[in-house]
Amino acid sequence: MEIEKGKYRHFKGGEYEVLSMARHSESCEEMVVYRALYGEGEIWVRPAAMWNDTVTREGVTCCRFTKIED
Repeated sequence: MEIEKGKYRHFKGGEYEVLSMARHSESCEEMVVYRALYGEGEIWVRPAAMWNDTVTREGVTCCRFTKIED
């Protein structure tokens, strides 16, 4: 699954920058390496399948992350 580098908005409003893709050392699961564009700019990882997932909140279904900029 392809996730492009760039800026994304989380469905709760936070903005993040995808830095790279990686693989989990034990399961080989694809992971997204990303940085928060607020606060301390912490680096996080999340399974790619979860990154591309949809969520339902207050009866509205949307993407967990939406690309906003390259």
